[in-house]
Amino acid sequence: MTTFPGSPRLIKGAIVGIDIFNPLASVILFQYNPDTLTRRLQAQMSGGGDKSEVLRLKGAPEETITLDIKIDAIDQLEKADSNAVSMGIYPQLSALEMLIYPKSAVVIANTALLATGTIETIQPMAPLTLFVWGPKRVLPVRLTDFSIIEEAYDVNLNPIRAKVSLGLRVLSYNDLPLTHPGYYLFLSHQMVKETMATIGSVNNLAAVAGGSINL
Repeated sequence: MTTFPGSPRLIKGAIVGIDIFNPLASVILFQYNPDTLTRRLQAQMSGGGDKSEVLRLKGAPEETITLDIKIDAIDQLEKADSNAVSMGIYPQLSALEMLIYPKSAVVIANTALLATGTIETIQPMAPLTLFVWGPKRVLPVRLTDFSIIEEAYDVNLNPIRAKVSLGLRVLSYNDLPLTHPGYYLFLSHQMVKETMATIGSVNNLAAVAGGSINL
């Protein structure tokens, strides 16, 4: 499909799982950016009975993000891409799913420990997952909801088109230790948001001051 030559280059959103043992396993660049994205923020108030505490904040609000992404192999199949021909969109779906799977090496190690009578096993850590939505929003998140509707298949029953619904819980400095890189990613995100809020407030204040409202 051709595009207008003067149109700006569209930045693609992405979900990135950072895993030092397999850094390429979970990089999912959105083939098509979602048309809509729903964000819900719940304020974290102190909830104290004292009147002096009623406006105190315990921390950043709890934020959830829901979105639907579409994945298909049509363009790749038209170009006879070898991966698309042999596997369809299985690799892309697998990259998303691996964000909530424990590593098989850890599962095998825990099984061996249990077989030798070890009571405590190693709880596997999920990769640091980032939701990337443009340069101003790079957020550490936890995948909470995940559903896949596979809509079409090739002759070998490999999926070639699917809709994936994702529910994400943003992880703030309330959730992460000081030594975790996600702590500073979220703090940087809040600082950018504070700058954006100041810009918006200055513009709004000018509009109000120029109107009929006396400040």
